[in-house]
Amino acid sequence: MGSTTHGAAEVLVASNRGPVSYVVDDDGEIAAKRGGGGLVSALSAVEDKLWVCSALGEGDREAVRRGITEPGVRMLDIDADVHTDAYNGIANSVLWFVHHMLYQTPLEPSFGPEFRRRWASYEAYNRAFAQALAEEAAPGATVVVQDYHLTLVPGMLRELRDDLRIGHFSHTPWAPVDYFRMLPDDIAEQVLRGMLGADRCAFLTRRWADAFTDCCTHLVGGTSGTRIGVHGLGADGDFLRERAHEDDVEERLTALRGQVGEGRKVIVRVDRTELSKNIVRGLRAYELLLAERPEWRERVVHVAFAYPSRQDLAVYRDYTDEVARVAEDINSRFGRADWTPVVLHVKDDFARSLAAYRLADVTLVNPIRDGMNLVAKEVPVVSDEGCALVLSREAGAYEELAEDALTVNPYDVTGTSRALAEALAMPEDERAERTKRLAAAGTALPPGQWFLDQLEALRQD
Repeated sequence: MGSTTHGAAEVLVASNRGPVSYVVDDDGEIAAKRGGGGLVSALSAVEDKLWVCSALGEGDREAVRRGITEPGVRMLDIDADVHTDAYNGIANSVLWFVHHMLYQTPLEPSFGPEFRRRWASYEAYNRAFAQALAEEAAPGATVVVQDYHLTLVPGMLRELRDDLRIGHFSHTPWAPVDYFRMLPDDIAEQVLRGMLGADRCAFLTRRWADAFTDCCTHLVGGTSGTRIGVHGLGADGDFLRERAHEDDVEERLTALRGQVGEGRKVIVRVDRTELSKNIVRGLRAYELLLAERPEWRERVVHVAFAYPSRQDLAVYRDYTDEVARVAEDINSRFGRADWTPVVLHVKDDFARSLAAYRLADVTLVNPIRDGMNLVAKEVPVVSDEGCALVLSREAGAYEELAEDALTVNPYDVTGTSRALAEALAMPEDERAERTKRLAAAGTALPPGQWFLDQLEALRQD
């Protein structure tokens, strides 16, 4: 069945978060804050485009009610309770946990009536996107749906508009079939069939693409003619090199050097306090380094940026507290008057993150599981003196960077501690050569090209 009226947009992107957000000031005026990032810059080069996104907060909802909008953006005022159920109750508490394999399975998950109620909200949320896209798309337009929040949209949209070219891109890992099957059978099938409404489903690495294909083969009999693609999103090297030398970064670099002290090596990590990022085990590995290799005491500082994430979920608040507690433990155990072993910052500050990138002798990226992990690709681009990368084999970036990184099993604290010691002792010339190759691999597919490649692939055949 077809929609009776069609819009004019030739290229549409659908994502939970859009390129702009709104805040209401004290005088009741609405101010727009524009987001950055690769997708925003990629779309700037595309004519006749429309970004369909969700109103995320009261400022966004008020902007929609007042008819305030940005050119090329349609923001959906989905009921706040429906959005909370869909976003926190399903996307972030179920689908994210499945794909990152985060459940403590003796106790969770437990899919009862409350899950089913939230799933109905997830369906309603996806349906709102599908209907908006169907209204706005020109005949034969290209639609690229983003991520695990919107897995049902391709199938719903296909029913409304079978003339469209529809793609879906997953920014997360994809669970192996045995883990994915934790979902109730009908829900697992609904997710897969929803995504298979797309002409093409794409992933960050071949590993995640193959896992999706396996799930389809075992649970719904195959991919039903949907093409599968891989686009390994890279860092925006030109932007990073320029931004990393602006005045605010220089100021923060000076401040960080003061906190670290003269002549010390620096191990850097920059993460959200996301359960999958494995910050606590990373801190424990550093603690073990100091305990077992006393020669590094007072000669190294771990600069750890752990920016709070999803603090409306109790398990994330608890994890954030644990990160702070472990950092304090290490400082209490080993710290001296003129040496703080862990410098922990929890307030998000992009300029300070770039300053840390420049200062890093070693970067620790040890996620339990990660779709890609751009930090692993970004640090080698801007590191002033070259940087050894300690990298989890469970990060998507491992597929491209393993050859020049020191790779670790993220659960093996002892092995991670050894890798940190090896990285700290790496000769400067070797570190510089590895950094050069890591930077080249990490910027091979910058964000703009990453998106345009997907459009091109969708329009083929």
